[in-house]
Amino acid sequence: MSITRRSLLKSTAAASLAAVAAPSLIGRALATDTIKVGALYSQTGGLSIVEKMLADAVMMAVSEVNAQGGVLGRQVEVIVEDGASDPKTFSEKASKLLVRDRVNAVFGCHTSASRKAVLPLFERRDGMLFYQTHYEGFECSKNVVYTGAVPNQQLGNYIPWIVKTLGKKKFFIVGSNYVYPREMAKVSKKLIEEAGAEWVADEYLELGHSEWATMVRKIKESGADVVLSNVVGDSIVAFYREYKNQGMSQADVPICATVTSEIEIAAMGAEYAAGSYTSFPYFMSLDTPANKAFIERYRAFVKDPAALTYHSLEAAYFQVFLWKQAAEKAGSVKTDDIRAAIGGQSYDAPGGKVTIDGDNLHAYLTPRIGQWQADGQSKVVNAYPEPIRPLPYAAYGETADNLFCTAKGLDSAKLKG
Repeated sequence: MSITRRSLLKSTAAASLAAVAAPSLIGRALATDTIKVGALYSQTGGLSIVEKMLADAVMMAVSEVNAQGGVLGRQVEVIVEDGASDPKTFSEKASKLLVRDRVNAVFGCHTSASRKAVLPLFERRDGMLFYQTHYEGFECSKNVVYTGAVPNQQLGNYIPWIVKTLGKKKFFIVGSNYVYPREMAKVSKKLIEEAGAEWVADEYLELGHSEWATMVRKIKESGADVVLSNVVGDSIVAFYREYKNQGMSQADVPICATVTSEIEIAAMGAEYAAGSYTSFPYFMSLDTPANKAFIERYRAFVKDPAALTYHSLEAAYFQVFLWKQAAEKAGSVKTDDIRAAIGGQSYDAPGGKVTIDGDNLHAYLTPRIGQWQADGQSKVVNAYPEPIRPLPYAAYGETADNLFCTAKGLDSAKLKG
């Protein structure tokens, strides 16, 4: 994460200190009769610069919940554990939280690899994980509440818009070589063909790969008129810089991404991404009183007047309130009771209303497309008028989606709130 670390060091230094210091400070202030929850994010390793921000968002939400009287008349205590950017460590720390600390819920994980590493533990121990990151779908568990976007909430609006509005017909799909980019490509190909366009290539480089010269030349020579990017992490910075360095124009062959956020734009320099696009339910630039107030509170919480917000951070924040509401509806923080009460819970988040689908425990979210500007912020150029239903198995259709989730043990009659 060396490039990202240099670019964001100043803006995240205060946030890092807050994430480390806050648990002990809050813990000392709480009474012994507290409700314990976990925040399982990397505090060290290559992913820590992003995951510390997610921990901050959870801590901020809990501090606001406590200021409002807590949950069921009790204060909430957060136990922060360090996944150390390693799936095996995530599994070990999840076990500690569930078995030794006996937490009532865990907010955490950032990558699909870390989520999949801990999932068997949550299912075996019947714990509840709240997972905030947009992901590839193809998963449904009664022990996970998924508050980030799934493919139909990022691609269902995106691909048709690229074809109809931008007039692009030949897609070069590029991604990092692991599950998220490959599964997003699977859904993308179906949507591209349905829109009357074609994909001319589907290429991958290893996660963290920094040499993009050969790949960019492939794009130049492919005849593609648009790039669909599922590139992740530091590779985003290297890719966009090489794209511009080789004279590729965002006006002629734009990069349309599913991962690139305010964080990566700041890391690479806004000039390398200006004119490109990303599809997310939330952008920092949303011009609403609720979002402006959220940004102001977050910057005050981490003591950094330039701190950035982005989709996963916003979801990490609002999922705490969904958990609170489910607990208060159920009159309990036990997993079975939260599971029974969470379906149908709605919250007015900074990015708009979100609701948990009782059939699959994923969130209704509002699809949006942002075009990156020279100031490093996005201009929302397309948005759905309201949140849409999450379909984690979108590649197989809505009927199959319901069947898959039913097979996973989710009883919609019990989960609809």
